[in-house]
Amino acid sequence: MRFYKVLFVFYLFLSCNNEGEQLPFYISPDFTPTFEEPKTGSHKIKNFVFTNQDSLPFGSDNLNGKIHIANFMFTSCTNICPIMTTNMTEVEKMFANNQNIQLVSFTVTPWIDNPDLLKRYKQEFTMNSSNWNFLTGNKSDIYRLARKSYFAEEEIGFTKDSTDFLHTEHFLLVDKAMRIRGIYNGTLRLEMQQLIKDIHLLNK
Repeated sequence: MRFYKVLFVFYLFLSCNNEGEQLPFYISPDFTPTFEEPKTGSHKIKNFVFTNQDSLPFGSDNLNGKIHIANFMFTSCTNICPIMTTNMTEVEKMFANNQNIQLVSFTVTPWIDNPDLLKRYKQEFTMNSSNWNFLTGNKSDIYRLARKSYFAEEEIGFTKDSTDFLHTEHFLLVDKAMRIRGIYNGTLRLEMQQLIKDIHLLNK
């Protein structure tokens, strides 16, 4: 079902591009695309502050006015997380140290992934760009942000709480006004090509 939804949005995106080069907005967890400017008060990423790999506070204030891509991972993951991190490095290569394009990876095992672990993970698996932050913090706060703000698990995430483990392959593209503009399968390298194109489009 996800495949057909993504395919539908992709063709809708192409159609829209031909007319006016605009990415859709996603304001509900079912990821129904809308091309109309959302009304005041429509869904945005909620304010947050967590701790990055350098033990420094990092949050929504660092992202306002910038484009960012978010994903959710953990350092001891041996299945989809290494693939997602490798694929995210494709985005990193394109926008390395570009402070207007931020990459944000939230750990879903913050009781394990302290800043030192996240720093070692970043150094081992990425180009160590200054615009890619790995964040840890309170588990309940991270899970709530992931499910209720980023819609990381789509609609099913609204039926879960912090006792249900969070594990998702989604990358979320968020614009300068903290609105979701794209969802991608982070395990598929082909979707990284589309993500990079969409970032360029959003950054015009």
